[in-house]
Amino acid sequence: MKKYLPRLVDDLLIKELEAFGAVLITGPKWCGKTTTGLNQARSSLFLQNPDEREQNLRLADVKPSLLLEGENPRLIDEWQDAPQLWDSVRFSVDQRGATGLYILTGSTSVNQDLIAHSGTGRISRLKMRTMSLFESGDSNGEVKISQLLKGKNVAGKSTHTIENIAHLIVGGGWPASVGRSLEVKQRQVAGYCKSIINTEINSADGISRNSEKVQHVLRSYSRNISSQASIQTITSDVTNNFESINRKTVSEYIDALKEIFVIEDLQAWSPRLRSKTVISTSPTRHFVDPAIAAYFLDANSEDLINDLETMGLLFESLVIRDLRIYTESLGGKVYHYRDHSGQEADAILHFKNGQWAAIEVKLGNRAIDEGAESLKTLAEKIDKSSMKAPSFLAVISGTGYAYKREDGVYVIPVGCLRN
Repeated sequence: MKKYLPRLVDDLLIKELEAFGAVLITGPKWCGKTTTGLNQARSSLFLQNPDEREQNLRLADVKPSLLLEGENPRLIDEWQDAPQLWDSVRFSVDQRGATGLYILTGSTSVNQDLIAHSGTGRISRLKMRTMSLFESGDSNGEVKISQLLKGKNVAGKSTHTIENIAHLIVGGGWPASVGRSLEVKQRQVAGYCKSIINTEINSADGISRNSEKVQHVLRSYSRNISSQASIQTITSDVTNNFESINRKTVSEYIDALKEIFVIEDLQAWSPRLRSKTVISTSPTRHFVDPAIAAYFLDANSEDLINDLETMGLLFESLVIRDLRIYTESLGGKVYHYRDHSGQEADAILHFKNGQWAAIEVKLGNRAIDEGAESLKTLAEKIDKSSMKAPSFLAVISGTGYAYKREDGVYVIPVGCLRN
């Protein structure tokens, strides 16, 4: 049996099981939800086991409480196949008045009309993604975000080259690919992406969709990765191939892709500013893993090296994935910032205690000065009488050393970063 690779969500799961009767782990297919759940569970129910699927689904209709019997925490894998189990879990938690009873996993969101109660106060929610570079062993973790928030100095060195970064982008972060050759990783990414087109998107709401149109929507999304492209822009791009598709249909496709955790846009941050500058509220377009965009752009690592502009956009998406994983493990959230004057920050880390940090992502070292100046300008715009000054400003790069500049801005290679 393959050794379990620890995930940063492990500690969060332990804490949530201590506080809630049940925990729901969501995320894309094959990102490790089941394995992570099993690492904490003492019994399990696999609803997609073909040997028991029919009888389990019948029991879910007739007497769902029988499926909950077993040592706790009990893992219920792909619970959305029998949505009635949600209310049974919630009722069991109420009746037993205990915590740490159930772990539910799901790779598709469920129509809320199928459940009677939201589970608020009983069922906590955790989101998993593909592996960060630290989790997969591709970051040495010499620079901790938790230490940056405390004002500690940093030092480190990444051994990655620009070629290594290209490999990390196209290879993806799926657990099954750790330690495999780049060729195998890309085959696995291709298999995942083909399943999105042919089957997975239909599981979002049971609606059968034109696989060719789905592919063109995904390709357009990939071309607009790390941008604030509007739905109309994506629709116009897709209609170059399908005159019959309209904005409403494209929106429905994108919503379905969000339901199966393939698309994960980055929402805008709205701070209090000293001026009356208008802040953009458009999300930045991202996939849960940049390898999805690379696949639909038909780009391998050599293609990216020969097109550094595209590689820079995909690199930004990789960094956003990692920042989300690291920041959420510390109880925070990630946003982006852009105002109508053109001032922006690729990532804003925001924490419950009011601490925040601003980050620019620059693949090449030549753009570090530009990124640092932009961050300092943003920091000056913040109304410090109504919110805290930034805990730190940082430019995340692809290669080189981690250090603090004389102006106070950190430079951190992504291969040195962790939570």
